[in-house]
Amino acid sequence: MTFKDIFKSNFLENVNSVSVLDMVLALVLAFCLGLFIFYVYKKTCTGVMYSASFGVTLVALTMITTLVILAVTSNVVLSLGMVGALSIVRFRTAIKEPLDIAYLFWAIAAGIVLAAGMIPLAVFGSFLIGIILLVLVNRKSYVNPYIIVLKTQNHEAEEKAKAYINQNTLKCAVKSKTAVKGQIELNLDIRLKNDNTDFINTLTDMEGVTSACLVSYNGDFMS
Repeated sequence: MTFKDIFKSNFLENVNSVSVLDMVLALVLAFCLGLFIFYVYKKTCTGVMYSASFGVTLVALTMITTLVILAVTSNVVLSLGMVGALSIVRFRTAIKEPLDIAYLFWAIAAGIVLAAGMIPLAVFGSFLIGIILLVLVNRKSYVNPYIIVLKTQNHEAEEKAKAYINQNTLKCAVKSKTAVKGQIELNLDIRLKNDNTDFINTLTDMEGVTSACLVSYNGDFMS
């Protein structure tokens, strides 16, 4: 195709540029891969609230990317126009979980590779990525991080409570401390020795301890 032929291209000449069989096969495979990505996201969601709409977006994004790449690879004029159109697209939705970015790139990459005709790479690569995410994200451990919100009446009770916590945990570190008249509040980052949390009950019965609250968190702490 010469430079002059680009501007002479006719709409009807592009109707059969991609066969019906290729379109159907690519979109069906993209839908299946999108569902697999959706399933992995559902099983590995670590956010506070699970977003079903984001999962559906992953399926749609895989199919849309496949559709776009099929069109771009079959027509030079369309590829030039697509580059200009995509250059003005701006995404304003904030990504709350860092792992969600990986799912978005995964869906886009799967669609691109699939539309390029590399079906084994798209299927095997997606399967391998899904297995890795399922293993790493869902890995359970008894040393999961916990925060103890401890309130005591005085410094003596604080020291006794901290000594007791150190005896019953693998690790105990003070993350924050707030002192007002007649009350001290501590945020302690701990790691449990096992799944038993009965020591919190004993901790609240200690003299000078007002309350003790055990909270599980993801390991991130804002000071």
